[in-house]
Amino acid sequence: MEKFTNLFKGDKVIWMIFLLLCLVSIVEVFSASSFLSFKGQSYFQPLIKHTFFIICGVVTMIAVLNIPCKNFKIAILPLLALSFFMLIWVLIMGQATNGASRWVGILGIQFQPSEIAKGALVLTVAQILAVAQRGTITTTRAFWWIFVTSSLIIFPILLENLSTAVILAFVILMMMILGRIPWRILGRALGVVVILVGLVVGCVLLFGKSDQAVNNDTAAATSKTTLVETTEKKQSRGGLLHRFDTWKARIERHGSGEVAPSEVDLDRDAQEAHANIAIVNSNVIGRGPGNSEERDFLSQAFSDFIYAIIIEEMGIIGAFAIAAFYIVLFFRVGAIARNCVNPFPAFLAMGIGLLLVVQALFNMAVAVGIAPVTGQPLPLISKGGTSTIINCVYIGVLLSISRTAKKQKAAA
Repeated sequence: MEKFTNLFKGDKVIWMIFLLLCLVSIVEVFSASSFLSFKGQSYFQPLIKHTFFIICGVVTMIAVLNIPCKNFKIAILPLLALSFFMLIWVLIMGQATNGASRWVGILGIQFQPSEIAKGALVLTVAQILAVAQRGTITTTRAFWWIFVTSSLIIFPILLENLSTAVILAFVILMMMILGRIPWRILGRALGVVVILVGLVVGCVLLFGKSDQAVNNDTAAATSKTTLVETTEKKQSRGGLLHRFDTWKARIERHGSGEVAPSEVDLDRDAQEAHANIAIVNSNVIGRGPGNSEERDFLSQAFSDFIYAIIIEEMGIIGAFAIAAFYIVLFFRVGAIARNCVNPFPAFLAMGIGLLLVVQALFNMAVAVGIAPVTGQPLPLISKGGTSTIINCVYIGVLLSISRTAKKQKAAA
């Protein structure tokens, strides 16, 4: 019994939240995977596969939480170099999914390099801010180190995964604010960022094709070629502009305002429409686990839109409960960071906490129609392979900090 208890080292609240999210994940992914069950001709295959990855993640998490947090600094340079190399690799030779090259395969295992890059950048920024806090370098120099390092990681991600780049940039900004980078420096940087964002949005609206233009091109091409060839041509627009069509379509759809039910195009707006139907079907109390109807119609019901399925099955109460888990996780991480004597584990904990919670809240916002559709899964709940394991590693880092970081003595 004692040996079993020793496995659960670190903060007990984080452990509890993690295990609850894993339990919800297993139930809801199994419920939302009807398409995968039909495709694979196996009712339990999605459940077995997802549970296997969660078990692998838990094992990896336990290994990470037993590493003293000060030793994480050793991995900074190797992880940065590996992340930059893989991000360039995925741009050149990555496997495309839904028109975006985000995946690479090694020994039959597919993963997104951006998942590793996010953790590597947060780890690097935590160390730079910690060095600045000790007075070894000035805050101005720390800012420029962070700016250059972040640019090398975020820009390659931006080309194929805009939402991930935006979330990561926001997390780094919040870390710099917590790290007391002067507002005069941050203000200038934000001004430049706002101008760049304006230019990017302008270019997207100017050079991107609207849904109608894409449909016209598709119709013209269909008369000359097969459907498969047409699809390949639609996805083959090369260069830096090949994601502009997708971004423009999402901006136009989200900015078009409320659409009457009779005018909804289920072919063009299928994800948003079926997510809304799932939420309406919840009737506040939910239909009960496993009783979702929209899972059979909602694309990526087990991943990007799993929160809509959770609302349909668990109701508004369940939806608020899931959101509360992430909020409690963030406040608990903040408490752990405040108790750290040294700045490095404190900044690392806050960075990891922000990374998980901001992505979770953004996924929820997409599912309920507040934010435009993106490809962000719900951390620790959505179906995933290596992403599930990496999120477990992040939890392991938080548990390691809560267990091994030097803590401030409580006031007498």
